[in-house]
Amino acid sequence: MDSNTTRRQFMASLTAALAMSPISTTAQQASRMRTVGVLMGLADDEETQARATIIEQGLAEKGWIVGQNLSLEYRFANAEDRLMQIFAAELVDLKCDCILGQSTPVVSALKKATSTIPVVFVAVSDPIGSGFVASMALPGGNITGFTVLQPITGKCLSILRELKSPLTRVAVMYNPESVPNGGASYMPTFVESAREFHVTPVAAIVHSPADIETTIADLGTTLGSGLIIMAGNFTSLYRRAIVSLAARFRVPTIYPYRYFVDDGGLVSYGVDVLDLFRRAPDYVDRILRGAKPADLPVQAPKKFELVINLRTARTLGVVVPRILLAGANALIE
Repeated sequence: MDSNTTRRQFMASLTAALAMSPISTTAQQASRMRTVGVLMGLADDEETQARATIIEQGLAEKGWIVGQNLSLEYRFANAEDRLMQIFAAELVDLKCDCILGQSTPVVSALKKATSTIPVVFVAVSDPIGSGFVASMALPGGNITGFTVLQPITGKCLSILRELKSPLTRVAVMYNPESVPNGGASYMPTFVESAREFHVTPVAAIVHSPADIETTIADLGTTLGSGLIIMAGNFTSLYRRAIVSLAARFRVPTIYPYRYFVDDGGLVSYGVDVLDLFRRAPDYVDRILRGAKPADLPVQAPKKFELVINLRTARTLGVVVPRILLAGANALIE
């Protein structure tokens, strides 16, 4: 049974249950049909379907039932800037009451497409620097949402050093078209952290699967190398290729989100991004009931997680220290 079928069955059951509740009945009586757009920079796969389920469940709990008083319009851009622009324009043409946008490139496309339709973002790392909001407390325009903050490269280096000894050379992999300001905002922090840990920093800029393979193969030929994967639509889209190559060339790698580790990656440390999607329906609900994005403060992440794949560690010959095992939020056997 595919993920789409599973999600439809789940939502049908949830809808039936909520239709009998007082909050659902009240909302249905008080609300006309509303249209919410959802634009994700990722592919339409099991991970984005999980996020879609969370969005629909959260809105249903607020009384917004798909097919009754709510229409959801999904678009998946496959990490392609061209598609983000096209889909942003489509959702604006549909006159959505609110648009939920995932990632910085997506919100950039939405910002260009509309200055009036409310936009709630999820997983944007630098909303002020990207020009989306005037401040965290008072966004000031038609955009607000939930940030993942800047990448925590110092913590990632610390974890890699625990897993790899000696650690002498660390690359940070990203596609400049898929991250804020082309990566310029966090590279200085990475270089500074590398200096503190006495490792050589490498900017591994990738634009294609071939670039990914070349980078990881090169790291595999140099003793003491490690790799940090930056969050971005591109690296998420090609996560399975990255995980496979890191295993083939035996390069200890740390990832930004748990789903990389679920797919066989060694370790991840970062924001619990699913928690942001659980919180986002609250802002969508408030906007549908009359609130203005300008008055809704940008919210920071509340949950971070360290996840370790012990099976992958054994395959790579990595001995995970007890301090990391004790601090892990999840261990995958």
